[in-house]
Amino acid sequence: MEGSKITIISGKLDVPKNPIIPFIQGDGIGPDIWSASQKVFDAAVKKAYGTDRKIIWKEVYAGEDSYNRTGEWLPRETVDAFKKYLVGIKGPLTTPVGGGIRSLNVALRQILDLYVCLRPVKYITGSPSPVKKPEDVDIDIFRENTEDIYAGIEWQMGSEEVKKVIRFIEQEMGVKKIRFPESSGIGIKPISEEGSKRLVRAAIKHALKENKPSVTLVHKGNIMKFTEGAFKNWGYEVATAEFRDQTVTQRESWIIDNHDKDNNIGIEKNAMLLEPGYKLMTNAQKEAIQQEVRKALELLPTHGNGKWKDKLLIKDAIADITLQQVLTRAREFDVVATMNLNGDYLSDALAAQIGGIGTAPGANINYETGHAIFEATHGTAPKYAGLDKVNPSSVILSGAMMFKYLGWEKAHDLIWSGIEKTVVQKKVTYDYHRMMEGATLLSCSAFGNTIIENM
Repeated sequence: MEGSKITIISGKLDVPKNPIIPFIQGDGIGPDIWSASQKVFDAAVKKAYGTDRKIIWKEVYAGEDSYNRTGEWLPRETVDAFKKYLVGIKGPLTTPVGGGIRSLNVALRQILDLYVCLRPVKYITGSPSPVKKPEDVDIDIFRENTEDIYAGIEWQMGSEEVKKVIRFIEQEMGVKKIRFPESSGIGIKPISEEGSKRLVRAAIKHALKENKPSVTLVHKGNIMKFTEGAFKNWGYEVATAEFRDQTVTQRESWIIDNHDKDNNIGIEKNAMLLEPGYKLMTNAQKEAIQQEVRKALELLPTHGNGKWKDKLLIKDAIADITLQQVLTRAREFDVVATMNLNGDYLSDALAAQIGGIGTAPGANINYETGHAIFEATHGTAPKYAGLDKVNPSSVILSGAMMFKYLGWEKAHDLIWSGIEKTVVQKKVTYDYHRMMEGATLLSCSAFGNTIIENM
């Protein structure tokens, strides 16, 4: 069967029955986990659709393997293939040592403008976990992929460049907060309105499509008001301007609920219930809260009388308390939208709750162009390379994500059911085996074969 290109028409993917999918095996353990994963993917498609559909795999190269073959870490042919065929998948890549590309993963995201890093973190029944209620974890993280500190704008301590930057900041901008300017490196984190809004927009659309109850904007806006605080504000703007009939903010829900409970409640009393410190505020602050109440009450025709409970709830949380609450009250988080660094911390911390980063899938997506690269979220683990030992679940579940993105739901569901049954049977690779009593130790390839049997 000859392959065909995936295309995008009017913002929707047009997926042929025989799509060409570029793939990178990856470095280190990459060939081991890719071999097991590809068999699972092909088996899932065959079980779901018979001979009616088939993935046409196209191997491309990046990382150490590519460097050894071509002398290039990221050949243009590889980038062109991902551009041409829209959807691809990859294993872990070695980051070059020294100058040049700082991270191949980051480079691919920025070249293709894959602004969403989507990390769904969901507990697989039976998986070993360090927490008491890992089954509470079912959270989709939308991590902004192109801005924040990952934009890589920084200058080394002692360099002529950093001295120039510090002189400008201190002399031209009047900044006196640099504690030790002579021994400081300087970094800049850009957070844009456009980048923030498109990320939150994608998170809200996803939540509505998947019938998720809430989207939480995670930020550190109490400290960084004009970057992370702006991200929060822009997120609320997207929700209330573009999805007004489908969403309610948390504060709006409190105001409307106060009115639902007492139709005769006055503006000021509602404001006092909304803000416990209302009586201590200045007159200007009180007026601002009252105005917020009035604006929320304009929603009564569409959101009142309990209707708000059926809307998508938009709320926000400070990043540090979020890291605590995903441990203590994980059920309160459904979809998280956040910036790059916060998303990095959160996704790895949540992966630990469900059994480790070896099982965590990931995708990098541009919903406007349709481009998407699905990927293992762990490293190359070179000491295990060629041993047929490691857990391939991160790539396998990333492939399941890919099938869902393509609209091939049956293949997605078969992979999930196969993995869940295999883990429940305690037939696992070494990482789970050492944490589970009475488990059967399987190699990487045998684990993949067992998943296929259990589909």
